[in-house]
Amino acid sequence: MSFLGIDLGTGSLKFAIIDDEGREQCASSVAYAIDTPQPGWAEIDPTVWWRALCEAAARLPEARRSAVRAIGFSGQMHGVVLSDAQGNAVRPAMLWPDTRALPVLDAWPAPQPNPVAPGMAGPLLRWVALHEPRSVQAARWALQPKDWLRFKLGGAVATDPSDACATALADPAGVWDRALSERLGLPHDWFAPLAPSYAAGGTLSGEAARALGLRAGIVLATGAGDTPCAALGSGLASDGDALLTTGTGGQILVLATQEPDAAPGLHRYRAATDHWYRMAAMQNVGVALEAVRGWLSYDWRDAYRDAFESDAAPGLTFLPYLTGERTPWLNPAARGGWLGLALGTSRGAMMRAAFEGVAFSLRAGLDAIRRSGARVPALRLAGGGSVDARWRQLLADALEVELHAVDCPNAAARGAAMLGGIACGHWQAGDLATLAPVATRVAGPLGNAELAQRYARFIDLYERVEPWFAPPPA
Repeated sequence: MSFLGIDLGTGSLKFAIIDDEGREQCASSVAYAIDTPQPGWAEIDPTVWWRALCEAAARLPEARRSAVRAIGFSGQMHGVVLSDAQGNAVRPAMLWPDTRALPVLDAWPAPQPNPVAPGMAGPLLRWVALHEPRSVQAARWALQPKDWLRFKLGGAVATDPSDACATALADPAGVWDRALSERLGLPHDWFAPLAPSYAAGGTLSGEAARALGLRAGIVLATGAGDTPCAALGSGLASDGDALLTTGTGGQILVLATQEPDAAPGLHRYRAATDHWYRMAAMQNVGVALEAVRGWLSYDWRDAYRDAFESDAAPGLTFLPYLTGERTPWLNPAARGGWLGLALGTSRGAMMRAAFEGVAFSLRAGLDAIRRSGARVPALRLAGGGSVDARWRQLLADALEVELHAVDCPNAAARGAAMLGGIACGHWQAGDLATLAPVATRVAGPLGNAELAQRYARFIDLYERVEPWFAPPPA
């Protein structure tokens, strides 16, 4: 008996199959690109996701697929898919890096239960309501990405609290705010009913089973957002457990048994289980490093080599805020670049400054969590963007924490598969702590005084240039 987790990410779709003891048996992934038809837009045709789904399934051994008894789902958070009653998208899906809704954020006056960003479903749907009446007329559902995928596989129309609470259309517990949706001119019946992340949410249809090479009728779990799934798959089970994920964006989250107090710049969301978590969300991690790598014409191997064989250039700082930023600045209009370039600055020094700038942005998020009262001496580390030992050491030094790498390369997909195991009755929620993967200490802070000075300069420079960043006119 085994369980399949599907992680519908921003830049790729991943499969992971785990056995009945929670051990990963095999995995596959297919990458795709975000469309940017206009500056500040981030979209994708959901049929791209479907093709990636079928391709990723075909890369798994047939014998492994035939043993799958349940499927769980993990999905990129905040974006939205407008679809008709059959689940056919009426327009491209809008994704979390999208900033087109920046001018409509005044519809969410402070204070709010959580920070509101333009790439969340609420602002994006408000923009659609104002600018695309045909899409509004054609739509029956406004679904989170993983909920759209489950629906297309034959599952129920549903969502879970971990995704709903991050839309800017629900309270912190994930309950839809009918008064808010009505005030925004959004049909309340667009929004799917709530169900626990680990609840059964329908079964795999015969058509979908044939497309994926799986058995028809297997249970589909409701699923959860990718961050709470990564926390679950990485072994966070107790109050105070903390995780750093590095992918396209970056998240630092701390698990809590009770709803955390509101704190400036931080999010407090529901977990995939019955826990809560407080989170610092940084948008510019992998997305910034990938942009810099491309600008400097590096492949990744040479980028790491030149960056970490180069000494930090005196006075050179990189602000990574290419898509605005959430924690701690709450500034969707923020922008990035190098400050302190000289004629003799090498490509390697520029790449090194980019790695440091991303690490410093994560440190700013961790500092916000520490100011909220959480003590974070150590972090579990997950995500495809954190495998190089030199990069891990820089992260440990910049964040001033011990890092413990989770022995789980596909944490979000593993967490999704675990939800499938609960949905079909194989596990109970109380079993999850015993399924935690091994975490190995990989780096501790070395007390780098020069790096600390560069971090102080990073913060000072952001605060000096921040007045240049102004929202575009409505």
